[in-house]
Amino acid sequence: MDWQCNIDRRGRFIRGVLGFLALGTGVYLVLWTSHDFWGCGAIAAGLFALFEAIKGWCAIRALGIGTPF
Repeated sequence: MDWQCNIDRRGRFIRGVLGFLALGTGVYLVLWTSHDFWGCGAIAAGLFALFEAIKGWCAIRALGIGTPF
């Protein structure tokens, strides 16, 4: 799979914001509620979104599916 940049600055920013929000939500769910399963899922999704933002690479676009941002 090719890891070249396939999203612009706006897409990276949006993925970064969503990544931090998902990560924060996941940490909240794991530490202060009994929803560990959903919290771990949110943490994984947040970390992956942050990876996409840092790398400038979108998995959905790499599969050939267009995204609005």
